[in-house]
Amino acid sequence: MASEPQTVMQRMFARKTIAQVQRETASSELKRSLGKWNLLLLGVGCIIGAGIFVRTGSAAALHAGPAVMLSFVVAGLVCAFAGLCYAELSSTLPVSGSAYTYSYTTLGEFVAWIMGALLLLEYGLAASVVAVGWSGYVVSLLADFGLVIPAQFTGPTGQVLMRDGAPLLVDGAQVTAIFNLPAFLICMALALLLMVGVSESAKVNNIIVAIKVSVLAAFILVGGFIVLSNLGEYLATNWTPFIPENTGDGEFGVDGIMRAASIVFFAYIGFEAVSTAGQEAKDPKRDMPFGIIGSLIVCTVIYMLVAAIMTLLVPYASLNVPDPVAVVVDSFGAQWAWLAKTIKVGAIIGLTSVVLVLMYAQTRIFYTMARDGLLPKIFSRVHPKFHTPYINTMLVGTITAVAAGFFDINVLGDMTSVGTLAAFAIVCLSVIYLRRAAPDLPRGFSVPLYPITPALGILSCLYLITTVPFNVLIFFIYFLVGAVALYFIYGMRNSNLQHDQMMDDAPDMGEFPGPVHDN
Repeated sequence: MASEPQTVMQRMFARKTIAQVQRETASSELKRSLGKWNLLLLGVGCIIGAGIFVRTGSAAALHAGPAVMLSFVVAGLVCAFAGLCYAELSSTLPVSGSAYTYSYTTLGEFVAWIMGALLLLEYGLAASVVAVGWSGYVVSLLADFGLVIPAQFTGPTGQVLMRDGAPLLVDGAQVTAIFNLPAFLICMALALLLMVGVSESAKVNNIIVAIKVSVLAAFILVGGFIVLSNLGEYLATNWTPFIPENTGDGEFGVDGIMRAASIVFFAYIGFEAVSTAGQEAKDPKRDMPFGIIGSLIVCTVIYMLVAAIMTLLVPYASLNVPDPVAVVVDSFGAQWAWLAKTIKVGAIIGLTSVVLVLMYAQTRIFYTMARDGLLPKIFSRVHPKFHTPYINTMLVGTITAVAAGFFDINVLGDMTSVGTLAAFAIVCLSVIYLRRAAPDLPRGFSVPLYPITPALGILSCLYLITTVPFNVLIFFIYFLVGAVALYFIYGMRNSNLQHDQMMDDAPDMGEFPGPVHDN
């Protein structure tokens, strides 16, 4: 190993060698059991539900109107740039830890630490956002059966609750939420499940993916049938104008389309999660690019169709809710009431699996960082009975539960998007560095049109970050400042790499039962 760096800058940018990462990977006893179709379905499984069921409505209602479809195009292109970069890195460095390990190997320890902080936003807060959406669909489904959760316990603290684009009134008074009880409970319940140990096999994951895709297919088929039966009226009523006139900063017009792109970008979060399964893939160099790019293409097609149906059937102003698909299916009419209930059940199942996978991914990142010495060793402590990182898992569960229970879904979603975009930009930069530092390294997949593609990835990610509200950017800066401070206070002082130490002898994270295993 390299000797201890002598200066602060050298210590900040100390890197794991490729050989070192490969040795750590080789020490894992994880069975390589996931093929390319398992990886594709894993990606689709994580993507679908995290966005189309939750955030599309607010993007259309507040920013883009029917032109939210164009926002999907923009967001999809940005994800394509990042996805190609992920594909090259995952095929070249098929290791545990995903983007965190990529950064550690290419750009150095400080950037890896920042990446770890960004992944807390990408995975942790994303789980909170999806949990809020889960809550909306549960509340809607229970209402179909005459079971009503008090409205005060279905939204973020202090928010005036909205229904059909107008404030919700009870006895003539606006309803202000106390906190989102269902969202809080589902996060804590899934944390307990992960702590005890859940082994969701690839086959089970495939079934869940099939349910979610079938639900959306039913939505598209029935909704499309209804739309085509009276297309002219729907076009005139809800798609005229297709691009509403700009009414302010980020509100409709071209600005609104770009602002909505940063929102619906959330809908794509998850396609890169395939890269975290590098140690589970049968043939990572061949199969992981297939899984990443394939899941992105499949979901883009589905999103475009769903968005079209949503904005044609329901006025876009009515879609600013956590459960926009539920709002649309309720408009199908009484003869389709059974389908509405079925779609809501499918959405709930799908969203549950998404929260589970995202929380699991977050625990994996924390665990890997703890083994590297960048986080306290307590985060890698394993339960003697369940053989899971229980303290780590309960911390993740608490963070996601509090965020889901008390904070507005739009703020959470914006923070998730900003963190994810920043992480993607670093991934694109890592590709450029690795091409220059190790041009002869065997690559199972190479980014086309290099260096244009990663450069466009960086620039497009940075541009979308600038479209989010100013208060979110300020909070994001404070978050990064806090992360940097923690690195110098703890991370740099305790890093294994700084002290010429290997990872501890705890089991690799991939050895724990979790949502990506095939038993």
